[in-house]
Amino acid sequence: MTDKTANPDNSHDLYAVRLQKLENLCKEDRNPFAANCAQSHTSEEAIKLYKEGVADEEQPKVAVAGRIVVFRVMGKASFIKIQDRDGQIQAYVTRDELPEGEYNTYFKKLDLGDIIGIEGRLFKTKTGEITVRAESYTLVSKSLRPLPEKWAGLTDDDKIYRQRYLDLIVNQDSRQRFRHRAKIIQEMRKYLWERDFTEVETPMLQSVAGGAAARPFITHSNALDCDFYMRIALELYLKRMLVAGEDRVFEIGRVFRNEGLSRRHNPEFTMLELYQAYTDFRGMMELTQGLIQHVAKTVIGSLEIARPDGTVINLDGEWREAKYKDLIIEATGDAEWFSHSREDKLEKARALNIEVDGELEDYEITNNVFEKLIEPTLIQPTFVTHIPKELCPLAKITQDDDTTIDVFELCINGQEIAPAYSEQNDPIIQRKMFEAQVGEEVQDMDTDFLTALEHGMPPAGGMGLGIDRLIILLTGAESIRDTILFPSLKPLKQEAEK
Repeated sequence: MTDKTANPDNSHDLYAVRLQKLENLCKEDRNPFAANCAQSHTSEEAIKLYKEGVADEEQPKVAVAGRIVVFRVMGKASFIKIQDRDGQIQAYVTRDELPEGEYNTYFKKLDLGDIIGIEGRLFKTKTGEITVRAESYTLVSKSLRPLPEKWAGLTDDDKIYRQRYLDLIVNQDSRQRFRHRAKIIQEMRKYLWERDFTEVETPMLQSVAGGAAARPFITHSNALDCDFYMRIALELYLKRMLVAGEDRVFEIGRVFRNEGLSRRHNPEFTMLELYQAYTDFRGMMELTQGLIQHVAKTVIGSLEIARPDGTVINLDGEWREAKYKDLIIEATGDAEWFSHSREDKLEKARALNIEVDGELEDYEITNNVFEKLIEPTLIQPTFVTHIPKELCPLAKITQDDDTTIDVFELCINGQEIAPAYSEQNDPIIQRKMFEAQVGEEVQDMDTDFLTALEHGMPPAGGMGLGIDRLIILLTGAESIRDTILFPSLKPLKQEAEK
C-alpha cells in the first residue's frame, strides 16, 4: 500500500546517492573539486569560431567549461549541454575518444548540475547545431544536490528569492534581468562622467538619520560607544560636497529604511543621488529625462517599454508636466479642494473610497489622494511639479506660491521613479523648515548640515533616482524583489538535525 502522506520530495535520497559517488571518486584518487580548469573560450565565443565550409578536422579546437544542464546517453556516445556565463554549448562524447574504461566507469555517472571542462574540435551536427567533439573532459566540481525538477524553471517565489543561485541557473529571464541591471548602472555612471560629475562615497553609518523622512535601522558602535543609523538617504552629505566646492557630484549606493515590505518596497534598496550647482529643478528635468532615455536606448535597445499587461510606455519625445494641485483638483472634481478644512478633506477622501487615517495632517490627507488615486494612473512619463512644502523641508519655496516648493516627482509605470528639487541653500529658512515639520513623516535635524550651509552653498538642483524601480520599468519585472539579487526575507527557522 502506498503511503499518501509521505513527503514526495526525494532530494535527500538523491543527495545520498551523489554523496556516495563523491566518496567513490575520492577513494579512487580522482579529485572531484579541481583547483583550476583550462577555459579558452566561453560558449558564445566558441560557437562564433566555427568556420562554415571548412572540413571538421580543420575546425578550431576549444576548451570550454560549465554546468551540465542536459545529459542524453545513447549507448556508446552521449550528447550533453553545458552552461556558462554566456549561455549553452553542446558537446558530443564517445566511448572511443576517451581513455579505455573512462566513458562507462566515470563519464556516464556524471550528474546534471556537475561542472566540467571539455576540450575538443568544433563540428556541426546533422540538425545544424555547433558542437564540441570531446577529446577529453575534467570533472571540475561535483554537484551534490539536484537542480530543480525537469529543468522547467524555478517557479516557487520563496525559493527564487532565498536560493537566487538556483533561479539564475534555471531561469534565463532572471539572469538577463540582472545582466541588464549591471549594464544600466554602468551606463548611468558613463552618462554622468561625460557631464563632468564626480562620483563620491558618503557614510552609511550616520549620527543623524537625515535627508528623508523614514524610520531608520539603528546599530551601536562599540569603539565609539554610541548609536549610529544606517543611512536613509544620501542627500545631506552630498550637499556638504557642494559647500566644499565640488559643483557636480553623485553617488550610487545602498539606502536602508526600517519600514514595510511590498511589491515596490524593500528595506534596503539602491539609489542614485546627484547634485549640480548653478541650476535648479528644471535643469534636473532635462538631466533626468536624458539619463533615463540613454540607459533605455543603450541597454534595452528601445524607448518603447512593454509592461506585463501589454501597455507600451513611450519614453521618447517631450514628457508631460503637470502641477500637483491641478492633478488633485482634476481627480477629486473639486476646484475648491485646497480651500477646505482638514475635516472636509478627510470626509471627501473617504467618499472617494480612499482609506485615510483620521489622525493625519491636512497635507497628508491630500497626499493620500495623490498616492492612491492619481499616481497609479501615471503610466506614461509625467513630471508632477510644485508639491506642498510640508512634504519636503529641503527644497526652495515657489516664488509665486508660498504653499508649494520647486520640485518635481517623476512618475512612470504608476510609481514615483525620481524626485528632484531646487535645493534650499538659505540656512535660516532651512532651519525654520526643519523646525516647522509636523505629521508622521518628520526628519531629524542635522545641525552639522545647517552649520555647513552657513558657510555658503551655491544654488543647485538635486535629483534622486530609485534604481530598483527603474529596473522594474525597463525590464518588465513584477516586483522589486525580482530586481534585487538577494532581497530581504524573514529567516527560516533552522531545524535541529536529527
